Amino acid sequence: MEEKIEIWQVGNTGLRNPNRIQEGFKAFANSPYVGNLRKENEIDFMNFLNTQGIIQNEDGKDTSGSHARKWRLMFSKNGFIYPQVKKKDGSQEKLGKVDDITPFGRNFLKADTYPAVQECYLRAQSVEQFAMPDGKSYFSPLRWILAIMLELERRTGSSEITRIEFALWGHTTNPSYSVEEVVNNILDLRARRKQAPSKRKFDKKEIEERGKHYNKKANNFKEYSDMNMRYLRISGILQRKGRGMIIVPAKHILAEKLAKSTSNEEPIMVQYKRLCEGAELPTDNMDTAKALLNDLIKQMKGRQILFNINDLPLNTAAEINIARRRLENILSQTDEIQYAKEQCNQWQEIADYMELLIKGGGKRTYDDDNVIEVPKDETPAYLEWILWRASLAIDHMVNKPYEVRGFKLDSDFLPVSAAGGGKGDLYCEFNDFTILTEVTMSTSSRQEAMEGEPVRRHVSDAVLKYDKPVYGMFIAVKIDTNTAETFRHGIWYARGDLKQRLDIVPLTLAQYREYFMAMFRTGHANPE
Repeated sequence: MEEKIEIWQVGNTGLRNPNRIQEGFKAFANSPYVGNLRKENEIDFMNFLNTQGIIQNEDGKDTSGSHARKWRLMFSKNGFIYPQVKKKDGSQEKLGKVDDITPFGRNFLKADTYPAVQECYLRAQSVEQFAMPDGKSYFSPLRWILAIMLELERRTGSSEITRIEFALWGHTTNPSYSVEEVVNNILDLRARRKQAPSKRKFDKKEIEERGKHYNKKANNFKEYSDMNMRYLRISGILQRKGRGMIIVPAKHILAEKLAKSTSNEEPIMVQYKRLCEGAELPTDNMDTAKALLNDLIKQMKGRQILFNINDLPLNTAAEINIARRRLENILSQTDEIQYAKEQCNQWQEIADYMELLIKGGGKRTYDDDNVIEVPKDETPAYLEWILWRASLAIDHMVNKPYEVRGFKLDSDFLPVSAAGGGKGDLYCEFNDFTILTEVTMSTSSRQEAMEGEPVRRHVSDAVLKYDKPVYGMFIAVKIDTNTAETFRHGIWYARGDLKQRLDIVPLTLAQYREYFMAMFRTGHANPE
């Protein structure tokens, strides 16, 4: 039988960052388009997302409403809205009104911590709703990839799958292949690649070879793999390793349970019901929840991390999972402190990220396995994130790295979204003073109107809060003259007409980058 490759897609190349889905879904839930998202409303919904600042439909480029269709697809694929049922599969009435919010969608709206959001994606991705080549059964890409990675671990000692391995043998396969055969091909590829003098030429040739069985563009192998891996990682069970992935150690038992079943022959309506009501996870079972908690306790003791869960009841699976989440939070804070310590050695990469932000986004390739990227539609989040990393590199702070930032991170320490309003972006507290950093990607003449008042108010609040000098630092790609003039005057009246003198220094990102690099080049990295 001649092999015919299909590449499955967990996500969508038009919506590359799954971390943005929740903000888009919250906007949708409060819009007139609930249960009403088909053809006649697609353009209106897209314009709505644009006015809400969720997407940037620059100069009205998209006039077909394709943005709206991509968001709708992601809402329904994850079970947040009822998908459209084909006549041959069953009745729409029995499932629910098409595009209406599902019970699982309501839970997703309530997920207020990053681990809670990850768990929603894990439930969605565990459902076997992708059609198999036989047209009779369905599989879950997440469960399938976990099965491959666990077999890799059994044979090599590590569950790591690299980007090229995933591109050629991950998302191009499904449970109609045998796991052993797929892993044989991965290990063969790995051995041959190790010997190759030019990795780039080798990868290109391998893609060409495998592309003979694929009837679409060959660059989909890599392009879809970056997107698919990003979506798979948001389940919280996988994390980044170089440009590839590895199973999160604290979730190993869960990965084993999920990988036990990768496909089934139940009708798609059964899968849809499971998806829309919120699929069960192995952790909903008391014994599995306990095993996972005990494994985590063992790992934390092994790493000599202090914790206490004596105050928590452990009588039900839900209570055990609450205790486990507390430990996972302590573990992630410990990992963040470790990450912070490494930043002083990453100063060149930090400066390179700043350079990409000055250009408005883009990619920089060091070698085949090391690439940094600032997605163009995520520049505000990346600007806060890179200045947080810069502060960690300069170090000497008395507050913890997770107390400095107001934005959320994913399990790879990448930004989920920019910080919410109402407080400053970065609070760096030192022994003798505090620096409050505010950033913006805004460069227009409206910069002063948008930033002048909030920045001064945040610095004023900080002056009242800290019993040491507070300095404001305002960083933008370009500083509007009116903004600089507003900060130069520095007079502000706090509550009760208390007159304050605020010290706020506006710097372009290029100026800040010069100072930052000079500190490390001369070996004098300190906040003074």
